[in-house]
Amino acid sequence: MECNANGATNDRLLAGIGVSSVSAVLTACGGGGGASTPDGGASPQGTGAAGSSAISSAQAARFLSQAGLGASHAQIQRVQTLGYAAWIDEQMALPSSTTRCDWLTSQGFDAAGTNNVNKNGLTGFDACVWRKLLSSPDVLRQRVTLALSEITVVSVLGLSGGWRAFSGAHFLDVLEAHAFGNYRALLGQVSMSPAMGEYLTFRGNVKYNPKTGAMPDENYARELMQLFSIGLLQLNLDGTPKLVNGKTVETYSLDDITGLARIFTGWDWDYSVGNGNTPDFQKRPMIQVAARHETNASTFLGTTVPAGLDGASSLNAALDIIFAHPNVAPFISRQLIQRLVTSNPSPQYVSRVAQTFLDDGSGTKGNLAAVIKAILLDDDARQDSNLQSLSFGKLREPVLRFVHWARAFGATSPSDAWAIGDTSNPGTRLGQSPLRSPTVFNFFRPGYVPPNSAIAAASQVAPEFQLTNESSVVGYLNFMQGVITNGIGDVKADYTPWLAMADDAATLIADLVLVLSANQLDAAATSAITTSIQSMPSGTDAARANRVYAAILLVMASPAYLIQK
Repeated sequence: MECNANGATNDRLLAGIGVSSVSAVLTACGGGGGASTPDGGASPQGTGAAGSSAISSAQAARFLSQAGLGASHAQIQRVQTLGYAAWIDEQMALPSSTTRCDWLTSQGFDAAGTNNVNKNGLTGFDACVWRKLLSSPDVLRQRVTLALSEITVVSVLGLSGGWRAFSGAHFLDVLEAHAFGNYRALLGQVSMSPAMGEYLTFRGNVKYNPKTGAMPDENYARELMQLFSIGLLQLNLDGTPKLVNGKTVETYSLDDITGLARIFTGWDWDYSVGNGNTPDFQKRPMIQVAARHETNASTFLGTTVPAGLDGASSLNAALDIIFAHPNVAPFISRQLIQRLVTSNPSPQYVSRVAQTFLDDGSGTKGNLAAVIKAILLDDDARQDSNLQSLSFGKLREPVLRFVHWARAFGATSPSDAWAIGDTSNPGTRLGQSPLRSPTVFNFFRPGYVPPNSAIAAASQVAPEFQLTNESSVVGYLNFMQGVITNGIGDVKADYTPWLAMADDAATLIADLVLVLSANQLDAAATSAITTSIQSMPSGTDAARANRVYAAILLVMASPAYLIQK
C-alpha cells in the first residue's frame, strides 16, 4: 500500500484487494495480546525429544522466531523431531559457512576496481551480509551474530579508510566466530579489530604529550564501558539498578574514562602485507606501535594496570578488570534476551541467565553458548501462557521480517550476487540495514520508550519502536509488496507449495499463519484475511499467484505478526 500526505490509501492497492478489505483486515489484527494458545498444545519444558511433551508445529514456529531467522516447514519439523535443546546443540555444532571476507575475495572485490571503486567504497559489503543472513544453514549462529552486532556496535557509515567492505565484513566475521565462544575473548577481538579502531577513533591513538597537552582519545574507553560491558548504573544480578539511600549509583566517572583511555594507545593497522593497496590489513587484528603506547600506570574502576607493560599486556589486563565487574553478567544477559526473546524480561529471567553467564556449570564465566541456551530454554521463553501477557514479546526488527520472508519461502540468488543493497531508507525500504546503524548506540536503544504511549504508561520499554514512524510503516509495506511479488534483484522466492493451495483461501491462510506468526493471529484477523483472499479471482496461474502474494503481505502486515511473542 502507499499513502498520500493525508494518510489516505491511493489506488495502487494490493493485487485484487479493495480499500475497504485492507482496512478491515488491519483493523481486525488487534495485536498479539489476545492471541489464542497455538495448537492448544501443552507448554513443553523438556530439553529434548525424549521425555518431553510433544512440541506442536506452532510451538516449534514460535521457538524458531526466537532462536533462528524465522520458521520454515523444514525447520519446524526439525525442531519437533529433535526437541528444543537438541536443535540448539545441532545448530551450535554446524560448521561456519564461507566467511564474508572470503566471499568478497572470491567475487574479485579485493582488486581495486575501476577508479578504485572497491578500495574506496563499500562495493560488495551489503551482498556479503545478506548472503549469510538469507542462505547460511547455521541460523542460530547468524541470529546471535546479528544480536552481537547491535550490542558491540560498528557502523560502516562511520568508516572512511580504504577497503571499507572488508573492514565491515571482517568485523561481522569476528562476531560470528565468537558467537558461541566466550564474551571476554570477544571483547579482546573487538578491541583489536580494524573496524572498531577506526569507528571509535582509537586507531593511531597516542600517549599523553606533556609538551602540547594532547590527551589520548577517550571515545572507545567510554563506549566500551557504557555500551559493551557494564553500562551507566550499578546493577543487581537481576538487571535492576542498585540503590543507595534510594538513589542509583553510576558505574564509572570521567576519571575512569581518562584512565582507561591510556590503555588504547599505540594501536594501528597492520600494513605488513600489501601496504594498504590490498584489503589484508582490514582482515587482521591491529598491531602495536610501541613508541605511541602509554607505559605509565592506568587506574580505572578502582583498579590499576601497572606501569611498564607492553600494549597487548596492558589491554588484556584492562579487559580482565572490566570483565570482572559484577555488571557484565546482567547487563549483557538482559540485552541478549531483548534481542532474541522479549523487550521486558522479568528480573527473575535476567537473574537466571546472568547466573549462567557467571558460571556455565563448569566454573567458566562468559560462555555465550551456555548463555544463549539458557535464554532460549528458560520457562519465560517457552511458556505458552506468555502469549497472553501484554508485557511479553518484542517488535520484530525490519531486517528480521525481510529475512523471515526469504527463509520461509526459500529465496535464493542463482547468480550468487545477493544484490539487495542498502535497505536503510525508511520511506522506500526497511528503515534498517545490517551494520549501518546511524550511531554507536545502535538502531535503537535497549531502554527506548515510545513517548506518549501505552507502553510508556505501563513503564515498559520497546527498543525496536525507535525505528517506527508513519514513514517506516508505509515504507515497509510498499517494499515488502514489491519483494513478495517480484523478488529483489535475482533474489526470488519459490511459492510452489502455496500456489498449489491458493484456490482454497482457508487452507492457504492457515498455513501462512502457522509459518509466519506461529498461529498467533486471532480468529477475527484470520477470518478477515481469509475473506479478502477468497474474494479474489482464482483458478488460473496468475490468479493463484496474486492470491499468494496478497496473503503473505497481509499476514506480514498484521500486528500479531509484527509483534514476536
